[in-house]
Amino acid sequence: MDKKRELFEKTPVPKALATLAIPTIISQLISMIYNLADTFYIGLANDPSQTAASSVAFTLMFMLNCIPNLFGVGAGSLISRLLGEKKDKDAGGVASFAFYCTLIVTAIYSAAVLVFMDQMLNFLGATSSSLPYAQQYAFWVVVIGGIPAALSMTMSHLLRSEGYASKASFGLGLGGVMNIILDPVFMFLVFEPGNEIKGAAIATMLSNVITLVYYVAIYFKIRKKTVLSLSPRKALIPKRLVVPVLAVGIPSALGSFLACVSNIVINNLASSYSTLYGDVPVASIGIAKKIDMLPMNVGFGLCQGMMPLVAYNFASGDHKRMREFSRVTRTAAMVFAGACILLFQLLATQICAIFNGHAETVAMSTDFLRILCLSVPFMLFNLQISFSFQAMGMGKQSLILSSLRQGVINIPLLFVMNHFFGLYGIVWTQLISDIITGIISYAVYHHSIGKLMSESNKELAEV
Repeated sequence: MDKKRELFEKTPVPKALATLAIPTIISQLISMIYNLADTFYIGLANDPSQTAASSVAFTLMFMLNCIPNLFGVGAGSLISRLLGEKKDKDAGGVASFAFYCTLIVTAIYSAAVLVFMDQMLNFLGATSSSLPYAQQYAFWVVVIGGIPAALSMTMSHLLRSEGYASKASFGLGLGGVMNIILDPVFMFLVFEPGNEIKGAAIATMLSNVITLVYYVAIYFKIRKKTVLSLSPRKALIPKRLVVPVLAVGIPSALGSFLACVSNIVINNLASSYSTLYGDVPVASIGIAKKIDMLPMNVGFGLCQGMMPLVAYNFASGDHKRMREFSRVTRTAAMVFAGACILLFQLLATQICAIFNGHAETVAMSTDFLRILCLSVPFMLFNLQISFSFQAMGMGKQSLILSSLRQGVINIPLLFVMNHFFGLYGIVWTQLISDIITGIISYAVYHHSIGKLMSESNKELAEV
């Protein structure tokens, strides 16, 4: 633990951030690649219905992320703060609580998807031609593979909270590499043509199982020198620890949930144009949004690397170092955002063509990608502020920002933009929503940090 504490307390800010963020970014990129691998291999069939099905069914998998965000992010933030307060025993109980809550709630969710699958997929925007493919994907990835996927994500948050970023990141990376390898095996060798999406789903499920096995093995390897615990006997933690887990976890889960609702609205609005374009709009938006996950994943990796550092120094009272971590993270995010805009504006057609050979789908997804990438700087800015609030345990502020970006502003605006500007109005909505949220985020953050620093100065004066 001494070396871990030195990373949090003494290591130069850029180096400490890089130590935790770079492995996390790499794992996020590999995870993104394996999500794109499904889209790429399915796209080789040149069938917009299968591509649209993967986009629709992926929303159910994205919804699953709410569970590890609720327990994993919430517990991870609290564990880092408990370490800053030297309360190692409480940190172990919080880890066990997060693990078993993730297991139980995910089992309930997977069972619900099995029972109500058709209703869910139709609600998400599946058409008569894409529904059978979407059923196959949802069954294998969510019903069969939901528990290992959710537990893997929760364990990555727990390991990262104590500074084991490289081990946490390697697990996610391992799952991505395995999925890239297994995808073509199951899609083109094991199953007959026409079953590409089923093969991709089984490959994803097996990859998540392999990732979970790795994390469990890592835990048993380090259990004598870690504060983390997976003992069921420690899972029943007192209310004083449950409340801060949920205070941070609920805004994180709500953000994921509202992002899913936003995707549902987008798919349904896009599918309303099927009489004109068939499944091309849903497929094109799905391709563009998955490619646009590059900056999102890098942003998540950067902020997840920042989060334990901010949480620890917030709890230990070193607010100057805490603010420096936030500043360096924000600067790095803006530089990367500029590079993404340049890349996607110049090479959008070539990138989109990788994932589908259907000419109309490539043309439409190219337009969509060039629009979506304009929101990257604002999206990363909002993300960094939200993660900072989560790290400090400021659930109220994080809840407000999560509700605004994907819910209060984005969802109503989707209907307004669709009404006045049609299909392309749907795609422009994200940029407008992120700009509005960015302005509000800055105001809330400036007020909260100003109040925090004022209280700190007051305490120092009293001492």
